[in-house]
Amino acid sequence: MVRKLKYHEQKLLRRLELVSWEAAAGSLAEVKALRRYRLARRQDYVQYKALARAVRALARRLRDLGPASAAFRARAAAALLEKLYGLGLVSSRRSLAACESLSAAAFCRRRLPCLLLKLRMAQSLRHAVTFVEQGHVRVGPEVVTDPALLIPRAVEDFITWVDASRLRQKVLDYNQERDDFDLAA
Repeated sequence: MVRKLKYHEQKLLRRLELVSWEAAAGSLAEVKALRRYRLARRQDYVQYKALARAVRALARRLRDLGPASAAFRARAAAALLEKLYGLGLVSSRRSLAACESLSAAAFCRRRLPCLLLKLRMAQSLRHAVTFVEQGHVRVGPEVVTDPALLIPRAVEDFITWVDASRLRQKVLDYNQERDDFDLAA
């Protein structure tokens, strides 16, 4: 039998429900990854783990194919490596060994806030997530407000500030590149 909580205990535990806490199902490494990459939803990380596991299994199956299917293995391995390289998940197109060591962290590193940090558009991952959620960043012509967006290599060069963003104006002022036409707008 559990005693009834006192008023101040109820007040402290009002927003915390230990029975249905989502992070309780995950491991400590999962919680560390959620914190390190500033993932808002645990389901995203679970999907990244499942995708990485599927790619590793496919790479193992391709590696274990017999010598009779060498031509198919070469074509399939090249297609897999090309796809993963295009997504930015592996660093080279040469070897299947890179596919066999793919982790969920590779998917997390291709998220938009992590690339903002890599491009030095934000000082920290927390700021990068805030910039994306507030609508200061666009990818190509579209304004992105979802920090879970995975950016392929081909689109990485098109990450910029929104034209009407105050951050863009501050950067242009700092670099002394702001146009007089922008001042009137």
